[in-house]
Amino acid sequence: MSAPIRALIVDDDAGVRFTLSETLQRAGYEVAAAASGEAALDLLRDRPFDLAILDLNLGTRVDGLRVLEGIRWRWPQMAVVILTAHGSLESAMAAIREGVDGYLLKPAEPNELLAAAREALARRLLRAAPSSEPQRPARVLRHGPLLLDLDKRQLECAGRAVDLAPAEFSLLACLIENAHRTVPPKELVRVVQGYEPDYQHEARQIVKWYIHRLRAKIEPAPTHPRFILNVRGVGYTIAPASEE
Repeated sequence: MSAPIRALIVDDDAGVRFTLSETLQRAGYEVAAAASGEAALDLLRDRPFDLAILDLNLGTRVDGLRVLEGIRWRWPQMAVVILTAHGSLESAMAAIREGVDGYLLKPAEPNELLAAAREALARRLLRAAPSSEPQRPARVLRHGPLLLDLDKRQLECAGRAVDLAPAEFSLLACLIENAHRTVPPKELVRVVQGYEPDYQHEARQIVKWYIHRLRAKIEPAPTHPRFILNVRGVGYTIAPASEE
């Protein structure tokens, strides 16, 4: 027996969330729901879904497009259907640029929703299908003893595999890609949570938690970091590369 398709409903309207969830559950989907962009990013941080039904206008600073950016950063193979009552060309084009697999206007009938879900999942399978074209070279980032495989989202540190959560991997990749500069906390929060806080203090408090977890996994002595350095009052940077 095959595993059920895992779907995430993201909409700030409780009635819409209930209707969409009921429709998909009756069709055999395993459904989780989020009432805000922030809640959606929390659910997406550590586990992927097969499909997201995503409202563009969520009424908070983390709107549907920011959630979509987070999905494409963490789980690029995930199918996404945009659902919105505001079917403007501008919002549609912005979503298409980020890579969506379907677009529905509210109120969507159950048969329309299920058809869009099936088509989106079929497109995802086509993207994941093996190609007869020559395989492209692996995309890797190397910084001293740190080796990140961007396609497999795996890290090796001095030849040792290190298990990172998706947000931790994204944070480390950002620091290595920007090894020439110090990255401000607000920018790092955008990388790991998909939005940029309004206040510097808030950003520092959020990113400190991720830095602490990442250091615990890659630093020989986390309280005396050698890789991830704090530049007081500015942000974080990766130490100059050295082979070990």
